[in-house]
Amino acid sequence: MMDVKTIVRQLVPLLGGKDNIHSAIHCATRLRVVLEDDTLLDLNAIDEIKGVKASFRKSGQVQVAFSSSVINDVYDEFINYTQINEVSNKESASRESKKNLGYFKRIANTLSKIFIPLIPAIIASGLLMGLLSLIKNYGWLDIHHPIYILLGVFSSAAFIILPVLIGFNAAKVFGGNPYIGATLGGVLVHPSLANIWGGLGHYQTLDLYGFQVAMIGYQGTVFPILLTVWFMSYLEKFLKRLVPEAVEVIFVPVITLIISGFVSILLIGPAGRMLGDGIAFSLTTLIDHTGWFAGMLFGGLYSVIAMTGIQNSFHAIEAGLLSNPKIGVNYLLPIWSMANVAQGGACLAVWFRTRNEKVRKIAIPATFSAMIGSVEAAVFGVNLRYVKPFVAGMLGGAAGGAWVVFNKVYATGVGLTGLPGLAIIQASSLINQIIGLAISFGIAFSISLIFKYDKES
Repeated sequence: MMDVKTIVRQLVPLLGGKDNIHSAIHCATRLRVVLEDDTLLDLNAIDEIKGVKASFRKSGQVQVAFSSSVINDVYDEFINYTQINEVSNKESASRESKKNLGYFKRIANTLSKIFIPLIPAIIASGLLMGLLSLIKNYGWLDIHHPIYILLGVFSSAAFIILPVLIGFNAAKVFGGNPYIGATLGGVLVHPSLANIWGGLGHYQTLDLYGFQVAMIGYQGTVFPILLTVWFMSYLEKFLKRLVPEAVEVIFVPVITLIISGFVSILLIGPAGRMLGDGIAFSLTTLIDHTGWFAGMLFGGLYSVIAMTGIQNSFHAIEAGLLSNPKIGVNYLLPIWSMANVAQGGACLAVWFRTRNEKVRKIAIPATFSAMIGSVEAAVFGVNLRYVKPFVAGMLGGAAGGAWVVFNKVYATGVGLTGLPGLAIIQASSLINQIIGLAISFGIAFSISLIFKYDKES
């Protein structure tokens, strides 16, 4: 059994002492601590504590990784020893970590909170799209068969009501009423509005005092509802300060819905669609004109981006690609898979070449974790210690990224990278995705195997 009391008493001084600890939370494997002064931190010494798998700075926090079986005990002992007020601790940790983030990282962090809870629904839809692709390609069922038609309904449902799902989550993140947020999502996908998801077709135009309003829906879009709910949250907070508390429950929701609804249909909706289409057009044009070079660039740099946590905001862009009727596929996720698996290959090479027993114990589970899409343990726990494996992983990711773009490998969902990501790769692209993963892993492993890793960089 691991002695958590000893671990905590060794850890706290290396964080600068009790007085330097502002707040702490934990996830499935990591203790996340917000410090008053980061200059008092000693990450190298923390890594030497028995039981610690890795330590690093990320998202305005110091994160110390443990095995999932002991993290709860470590956190409880940490709270008990440091005497942090646990009642307000989680909210305080979140608030303080945000202060340590730059403006762009705050946006990325916000998008991450909105989209990560939605990933299971989008993954399910993506898997069903992949199954439909197999059924159609191999002729297992006629496309007019009732089962095929119903599976088509199931697979597209999440994207059609995507603004409703996003509206609910975004309102919670922005501090608004989530049910008003979901209702605004319903406004944007109302049956009275032409369904762009199924093809624009015919639509009506309303004459609103000389202002022509196109009755076009926003099924499957991302940015219109994000911007609408962001506006709604500020409006709702303003109205709550203005309206007497006795009648707040009556007037605030209805005024919020009316004003936000008009603003979304007349202004924010069209502007949000232009933003989403502009991002999709820019990425598509870049890949169409530069081909494999764009894949090499994205695949090589993704590991660096992943160190900041910003990669989680890409889910919004990927969902926009999938829901765009002119695109309908995710060509970014196969590239991200290359980068993650490459870091796993580099990590495994370190296991072969180092004599550091602590690193060797981390390397095998970290490699497996990277292969299934979670790359933090491999990057922060192993590869960045020695730098060369991290660079080798970037090179492997670049090579794999070039391969999948050159061979037009596409995914039908978001969220799953690495080996699990094979489940949402189009059937026609599956072989090239597997070859790309082998290239990424092999190049990163081979380059990393050249060096010895006795001293940390």
